[in-house]
Amino acid sequence: MATPPPVSILFVGDVVGGIGRRTVLRLLPELRERHDPTFVVVNGENAAGGLGITPKIADELLGAGVDVITLGNHTYKHREIYPYLDREPRILRPANFLRSQPGHGTAVVERDGVRLGVVNLSGNLFMNAGRPVFAEADAAIADLSAKADHILVDMHAEATSEKVGMGWYLDGRVTAVVGTHTHVPTADARVLPGGTAYITDVGMTGPRGGVIGVKREQAVEALVTRMPVRFETSDQDPWLMGVVVRAGERMRAESIEQVLEPANGLR
Repeated sequence: MATPPPVSILFVGDVVGGIGRRTVLRLLPELRERHDPTFVVVNGENAAGGLGITPKIADELLGAGVDVITLGNHTYKHREIYPYLDREPRILRPANFLRSQPGHGTAVVERDGVRLGVVNLSGNLFMNAGRPVFAEADAAIADLSAKADHILVDMHAEATSEKVGMGWYLDGRVTAVVGTHTHVPTADARVLPGGTAYITDVGMTGPRGGVIGVKREQAVEALVTRMPVRFETSDQDPWLMGVVVRAGERMRAESIEQVLEPANGLR
C-alpha cells in the first residue's frame, strides 16, 4: 500500500458545558492557523451543561469544522440525541456499548487524500460499558485497517492502568491512543516504540477554575458534607486542552504535542 501524505490530527479533550463550547469556537481558528491540522476530532461527552450532548450542539461543532465527535459514559443523557446518533456518521459513542444501543463506535473521514479512522472506546473498570473493551478494540481495528490510512482511538476511561494498558496493547497497530474522561491532562505524552502516539489523559476544554468542570464551592461542599449537592458548570478560567499528532508512514506517528491554551477573558 502506498505511503499516504503527511497528516496532522488535532484532538480536543472533553468539552464541558457552554463555556467549553465557546472556548472551542473561539480558539479553533487560531489553532488551525498555528498547527494546520488535517483533521479535528473533539470529545463532546460533557458539552450539554456538563453532561452529554444534544443534536443542536453537535451540529454547532460539526459546522465549525470538527470532523468527528467522540463521546463517553454520558452519551445517552439527553433522549433527543438517540436518533441523531444513528443517522449522523461523524458522531461516535463507545464501540463497546451494546449493539442494541443507539449509535456506532467507528467512523472514517477523508481529506487531502488521507483517510482517518476514529474509534471511540469506554473503559470497563469503574465504568458501565456493555462489552469488554480490549476485544472490541481488536474488532474495530480489524475492520478499519482496510479502510483507513491512520487510526485514532479515544479511550474514554476512569482507570489510568486501563488506558496505559490499551496504549501498549495497540502500539504499532494504530496511529494514536488518546485518553479522555478524567479531565486532568497527564504528563506522559510520547510515541511508543511501535510508533503509536499515546497520552493517558488529554484533559478537558472548559473551566479550570472549577473542580473538573463543576463550580468549586459546590464540589467542595459535596466532598466535605457527603450530602447531595446540585452541580453546575463553572465558568472560571476556561482552557482548551488537547494534543496534535503528526504522522507520515501509514499507522505510524512521528510526534505528539500537548496543546494547553487559555481562553483569556472568555466567560
